[in-house]
Amino acid sequence: MIPTVVWGTGNVGRAAIRAVDAHPALELTAVIVHDPAKAGRDAGELAGLGHRLGVAATRDIGAVLAARPAAVVYAASGDVRPDDALADITRAITAGAVVVSPALYPLYDHRSAPPEFRDPVLAAVAEGGGSLFASGVDPGWGNDVLPLLISGLGTTVDAIRCQEIFDYSTYDQPDSVRHLVGMGHPMDYEPMMLMPSIPTMVWGGQIRLMARALEVELDGIRETSERRALDTTVTTPSMGVFEAGTQGAIRFEVQGIVGGEPRIVIEHVTRIHASCAPDWPVPPDGGAGAHRVVIEGRPRIEVTVEATDEGENRSAGGNATAVGRLVGAIDWLVAAEPGLYDALDVPLRPAVGRLGRKQP
Repeated sequence: MIPTVVWGTGNVGRAAIRAVDAHPALELTAVIVHDPAKAGRDAGELAGLGHRLGVAATRDIGAVLAARPAAVVYAASGDVRPDDALADITRAITAGAVVVSPALYPLYDHRSAPPEFRDPVLAAVAEGGGSLFASGVDPGWGNDVLPLLISGLGTTVDAIRCQEIFDYSTYDQPDSVRHLVGMGHPMDYEPMMLMPSIPTMVWGGQIRLMARALEVELDGIRETSERRALDTTVTTPSMGVFEAGTQGAIRFEVQGIVGGEPRIVIEHVTRIHASCAPDWPVPPDGGAGAHRVVIEGRPRIEVTVEATDEGENRSAGGNATAVGRLVGAIDWLVAAEPGLYDALDVPLRPAVGRLGRKQP
């Protein structure tokens, strides 16, 4: 059994505790929390399992890492605290742990990551002998292993389009939805998510990963965006009221240009209510969210993934798939040489030992 720590118990951390507990090769040995109110609570309770796991959450990072765990699932956010997240992750790697995490988007394609992100991780690997694999869903498997796998079914491929189509009122991050994405703000407000270069910072690595796997040369990466206002005031079950005339939907693309044409495209269609921008793409079942890959060519191929968790919530389902990708890679990483890995290095493998296995 591989001693494994979960660091953080938010949207991703809850799913990580459940995934580690369910994995036949892993043993949950510690859970790190930031909130004093969570310290001392059982991991099973924090994960919503309905039963105890016998692991009490702690704020003592030093003691947890001093025990030299083999693996750490770093589930704390890096969106608005990248420096702190990088420091935490390198600390765990220096302690000798394999670290998997959706934080730090620049490291999804570490070959193109800025030196200020890449160099500290490589130094930590050299010093402590740990490893890092950073990935998620979108960015993550929704625009690396899935589209690349599906592309191999084509006779000819003209373009690859990866879409995330989501109702963000289901996303349990109100501050991010309102302020980073801009939902509910006046239309003259510029959300950070759409500021020039930010989409490329987040998703550009995925474009480069796909181009590298497809062995094509990128001319460059281009961004496009569009915003729509709400026609009427809407009330959402989880986030309250969004006024008419404020931002209700955004649509943007990060385009990999090959031979002067957008050939590798990551597109996001994000709404706060289904009534906004009804002419934009929607999930096939009309639900709250989906990830879709479209291979334009011969034949034309379209694959849609809809995941649910925590009360049929699509956002929670997406988080759980990201966690599944990461936690499922831990035993492979432990057996591999220390290093900094990406999605093209780490195989997506069958759920060995988990078919029919239920959490008690």
